[in-house]
Amino acid sequence: METLVIVIHVLACVFLIGAVMLQSGHEGMGVIFGGGSSTMFGSTGAGGLLVKVTAGLATVFLLTSLTYNVLTGNKVSNQESIMLQGQGTVQPVPQPEQKKPAVQFKDTGAETQKSE
Repeated sequence: METLVIVIHVLACVFLIGAVMLQSGHEGMGVIFGGGSSTMFGSTGAGGLLVKVTAGLATVFLLTSLTYNVLTGNKVSNQESIMLQGQGTVQPVPQPEQKKPAVQFKDTGAETQKSE
């Protein structure tokens, strides 16, 4: 059941993206602030086929999102968590101390000069 919901959800996503991309834009930022000569939905109104398809796909997207959330939500288990089992806190195992190799520089005899 979960697989079917995911498949429908992904298809709705792809077609919803396509439907939104096919819609024509408005005149620009001037429409938002009341500029422009057209009404909010244009002269034909908001009842175009593409708008109805977009609304339908958005509804399918919302319903599949909610359905998948209900199907895979928190499932109460009778088993105790593995994180709660054990004898208490665990201490790290001490590592044996390793000697670091000594750094030896070879004296070349050249003196460094400071520039002032």
